[in-house]
Amino acid sequence: MAELGPTIYVVDDDVSVRDALSNLLESVGLRAKVFASADEFLKLVPPDAPGCLVLDVKLPGINGLEFQEQLDKANRPLPIIFITAHADVPMVKRAMKAGALEFLTKPFQTKDLLAAIQQALAWDQERRKERKQISTLRERFQQLTERERQVMDRIVAGMANKQVAAELGLSEVTVKFHRRHIMDKTQAGSLAELVRMAEKLKTETRR
Repeated sequence: MAELGPTIYVVDDDVSVRDALSNLLESVGLRAKVFASADEFLKLVPPDAPGCLVLDVKLPGINGLEFQEQLDKANRPLPIIFITAHADVPMVKRAMKAGALEFLTKPFQTKDLLAAIQQALAWDQERRKERKQISTLRERFQQLTERERQVMDRIVAGMANKQVAAELGLSEVTVKFHRRHIMDKTQAGSLAELVRMAEKLKTETRR
């Protein structure tokens, strides 16, 4: 069944912590699901579920830091807020370098956790919006024929119609014809917009 909205996933092996956080989150109108281990989370949560993860460092099986690495390798970029009773500088640096949004030491202030969660949910929403835009762009650009791609690559590189025609062995009229189709298929309103769209897709491909 699809999620109705973003969910805060709590992974902590301490049942009292799970219950306390679940009650807190639901009391402020946030959807919460709790798990005792990373394995339990992986079995029950869909790969692209919206929300964020409140994650204890010390867990049975793989620990929180190892779980963070596992999620990253599996391309499940859920924003993570770490919580732990015992933190040291190397641990915090490792978590933050790997992309964690926050690292809170137990006992932490409720307001600090809720602020971090709101930040994480905003980040996740923005990431999903960006991914949707990229998906839409990719669908538009996939409509281009091979020749149209060749023309587009040269246009966005700054070549004039005459130069494109000479390089591809086409007439300027044919280049203009392809150019018009490229603009229609990609729904670019201007050359500048086409360049931005092409660069955005290229950047995404490099990731």
